[in-house]
Amino acid sequence: MLFIFDMGGVVTNTAGDDIFEGIAKRLGISKEKFFELSGKGTPESLFKKMDNGIIGAKEFWAEISKKLGKEITTDWFRLLFHPVLNEKTARLVCELKKQGHRLVCGTNTIESHYDNHLSRGDYALFDMTYASIHMGVSKPDTEFWKLILEAEGYRPEEAFFTDDRQENVDAAASLGINSYRFDSAEGFRRYIESKLR
Repeated sequence: MLFIFDMGGVVTNTAGDDIFEGIAKRLGISKEKFFELSGKGTPESLFKKMDNGIIGAKEFWAEISKKLGKEITTDWFRLLFHPVLNEKTARLVCELKKQGHRLVCGTNTIESHYDNHLSRGDYALFDMTYASIHMGVSKPDTEFWKLILEAEGYRPEEAFFTDDRQENVDAAASLGINSYRFDSAEGFRRYIESKLR
């Protein structure tokens, strides 16, 4: 079987305050203003462009600098991002690998966060990592899972997926992938066991 794990909110949890609050505070604006400047929630969102690898952090901050009328030279996404490994999920990944299953990470991420996870060794838990910045597509677009299934050589019914966002779980399930909204490693373990009986 193929197991596809999301990273943030599943394998790791973000420690500390809301990163967007922290960024906004350092820029001297509200979080809402920061979202407005970045176009969050719109088809042309700078966040979506970063997720899909169209632009990197440098281009993002250059655009925000232009809109704010002041130069931003710090990559706040990198500096204020402090993920913490979910030990129970990491153990489950290792157990499934020992049982002979294929384990991959399927993650929406930006360059700054990808580099952070890479340097911490978070992706080393997996046989392969499929990151939106390298795929050119992000969840919940069903093309995200289609690319992973094609690359891995598995049919949807031979795959399990877990993510902490319901829209991503629903999108994967629409393809026939066994999909679980992550609440805990124990919960996902019970779901897997019920499906593999």
